[in-house]
Amino acid sequence: MSQKIDWAKYVQQTEEKLSNISVNEKESEDATDTYSPAEASLFAKIIRKGLVDNKHDIDIQRNDPNSPLYSVKTFEALNLKPNLLKGVYEMGFNTPSKIQEAALPILLADPPQNLIAQSQSGTGKTAAFVLAMLSKVDTSKKYPQVLCLSPTYELAIQTGEAAAYMAKFCPEIEMKFGVRGEELPRGTQLTDHIIIGTPGKVLDWAFRYRVFDLSKISVFVLDEADVMIDQQGHQDQCIRIHKHLSPTCQMMFFSATYTERVMSFAEHIVKNPIIIRLKREEESLDNIAQYYVRCSSSEEKYAAVTNIYGTVGVGQAIIFCQTRKTASWLAGKLHQDGHAVAVLTGELAVEQRINVLDRFREGKEKVLITTNVLSRGIDVEQVTIVVNFDLPVDRDGEADCETYLHRIGRTGRFGKKGIAINLIDSDNAMRICETIEKHFGKTIKYLNTKDCDEIEKIGQ
Repeated sequence: MSQKIDWAKYVQQTEEKLSNISVNEKESEDATDTYSPAEASLFAKIIRKGLVDNKHDIDIQRNDPNSPLYSVKTFEALNLKPNLLKGVYEMGFNTPSKIQEAALPILLADPPQNLIAQSQSGTGKTAAFVLAMLSKVDTSKKYPQVLCLSPTYELAIQTGEAAAYMAKFCPEIEMKFGVRGEELPRGTQLTDHIIIGTPGKVLDWAFRYRVFDLSKISVFVLDEADVMIDQQGHQDQCIRIHKHLSPTCQMMFFSATYTERVMSFAEHIVKNPIIIRLKREEESLDNIAQYYVRCSSSEEKYAAVTNIYGTVGVGQAIIFCQTRKTASWLAGKLHQDGHAVAVLTGELAVEQRINVLDRFREGKEKVLITTNVLSRGIDVEQVTIVVNFDLPVDRDGEADCETYLHRIGRTGRFGKKGIAINLIDSDNAMRICETIEKHFGKTIKYLNTKDCDEIEKIGQ
């Protein structure tokens, strides 16, 4: 078990010496294809075609057992300003989603309550905290009262656009982007009610240029909190900003995921939080049949892929590779054999990834070859089979069970049956497969891909 971190001491040490944001060097094709969590989150937000209809329960933890929590089934029940309610409906929200049902009564409560919320991408987190931000503004006060931080320029813009859309009938609410490119003359004093930005720019405005007073902020929102807390430079900046906020400032932390370490840190700096966890659909493996195939080489792996896809009546398939080099090689082989394939890896820009995925959604390619860049948060209803050409491993070469869960969760979506095939080419790969099987307590069955009758059975 890892040693428990003394977060109070850690924060103090960090405040004394702030670190710079590190920038990863460009990796070779042979390296494991990595992705920025913030970039992946942006990608998931952009391509969402609507809210995920999550049917799982909400786990609510609260420190004060005497504080009654309730959920709302309609936005009218929140007693919002009429023009703000009009904006909510304009955005296409007719009834609150699960996370909104649970979070909004907490966020809008008087006296204010602190919240740490976890819910997968697409469940309505952004709309929840944006609505709370807009509701908390006192337009008679001409200074910033709400501060919302995102890890990147693009994510801040996404949040700002959502806020502007929701507030389209509330022109009295003024907002300001605190991102790169937004320069203010010295001596400026902001009169906007809401600042939506990135930590670096907000730090400059608060301490170097002093264009607003952090102590007057009454609502502090941390979007993509796991990225903000886990990335060293952002964490340092958030600690410094947090230190200058009023003790009565309401804290709202939202994220799709929280590691144990990140949650521990969040609970240290957010006092007496109510914690909401909305269980993710992909955490259920009951409707996904899992198999493994023994192979002796990459060529045998390729033969297994073609046998499976040629025999099973599948809709569309996603094949996961560990490196860009393997993904490129596999795509070339499949293309030569007449398969319509698409490739999506980490070196593509967000716009290029969206184009590739849109083509896949539309069925223009039946097979999508990708790396971990697509393992999280992406739903394509027609996907019925996922192939792990390489099993996911962490930096130490051990089984990455979380990534495995996200990968095979790309099939079996929306309550449908799914198939996951794992290609095993070594004793070590078999050991990793057995570790994954033990971790989830779900049997991964042996599949002989040279037996067409056996392959046909898995598709029935």
